[in-house]
Amino acid sequence: MNRKRTLMALSIAVVVGLAASFFVYRQMEQVVVAKPIEMKRVVVAGVSLPLGTRLQPAHLSTIPWPESEPIPGMFTSTESVVNRALITDVVENEPILEAKLAPEEGGAGLSVTIPEGMRALSVAVNEVVAVAGFVIPGTMVDVLVTGSVGGRGNNEQTITRAILENIRVLAAGQKIERDKDGEPQTVPVITLLVTPEQANILTLASTEGRIQLSLRNTIDTKAASPPLVLRSSLFSVPPPPRPAPGPRPVAKKAEEPPPRPSAFVVEVLRGVERKSETFTSP
Repeated sequence: MNRKRTLMALSIAVVVGLAASFFVYRQMEQVVVAKPIEMKRVVVAGVSLPLGTRLQPAHLSTIPWPESEPIPGMFTSTESVVNRALITDVVENEPILEAKLAPEEGGAGLSVTIPEGMRALSVAVNEVVAVAGFVIPGTMVDVLVTGSVGGRGNNEQTITRAILENIRVLAAGQKIERDKDGEPQTVPVITLLVTPEQANILTLASTEGRIQLSLRNTIDTKAASPPLVLRSSLFSVPPPPRPAPGPRPVAKKAEEPPPRPSAFVVEVLRGVERKSETFTSP
């Protein structure tokens, strides 16, 4: 009896095993063999490069890239980008794209960093005007001017006002790339990126008045439009404050005469005789 049960259990196990093997075999038949990913070479920066760099073979390298995932504007040969200038900073192994390059006839250096329709204008600065040397390429500034308006003598009025806001610094001295460590740069000239109209305003302001640069956060693009400041309002002496009014004096009431007595006593002398007589008030 036990032998019979053992044979039956063994038979069931064999059947179950065969069924499982058949199921696994059918599933494996349905597995689609993955196709190999086709790759191609794309041009990247071999080292970190600042904007304005004219690309040379030593600056470039190539890396494999999936052919099914192309990047708009990418290049597949280094010869296609040699002698083109960068209009933005790139880091090592960053793809070189058409949007990051100046036109083939655009040259190199500062001129390629100027967008179409804009101008680069330099202004003389010192350590104070340039915010202790922290006005460096890539930072954003406001331009303030101080000058005189009105007639001569007592009619002349000195004012300070912000004439330009959110202006990008292109170069500090002859450097168009910022210091890697953000160190200040003491230079005699700062070059700003402005529109033609702003170039006229800035030129007049630097000629007729004294300009000052105000450093701002690069992500703060809101226009503040602060009101101008007059010298008379800054240095005028305010009038002395008026004394607080005190309590009004209370008028004194007229004093009433003392009440008259209802009777009074009079001493009367008659010879040697002294006598007191009482009289009533009328």
